[in-house]
Amino acid sequence: MNPQAKLISATSLLLGTSITISSNHWMMAWIGLEINTLAVLPLISKSHHPRAIEASTKYFLTQAAASTLLLFSSMTNAWFSGQWDITQLTHPMSCMLLTTAISIKLGLVPFH
Repeated sequence: MNPQAKLISATSLLLGTSITISSNHWMMAWIGLEINTLAVLPLISKSHHPRAIEASTKYFLTQAAASTLLLFSSMTNAWFSGQWDITQLTHPMSCMLLTTAISIKLGLVPFH
């Protein structure tokens, strides 16, 4: 991987992480997580081996499913509470879906 590609990947990782950490809105948090996902994919598949391509495809599909759950959780919370703010997570189903989505994105034990 050439130095410019490494620099762009590292910058994208830092940008996505800072957007996610500093966001107060669900959509901005989701955008930051997606930037991180798209920045990690070239790092996984940089060796052109079939297993690396398979791993990056599985990673992408898993992260896409978790992103869908995260958006569904935020939409459900907005439907029940009328708030799109991250700090106003009040409905139990939204809280459970958000916890599941973040656990999948982090690769915690039942989802690794």
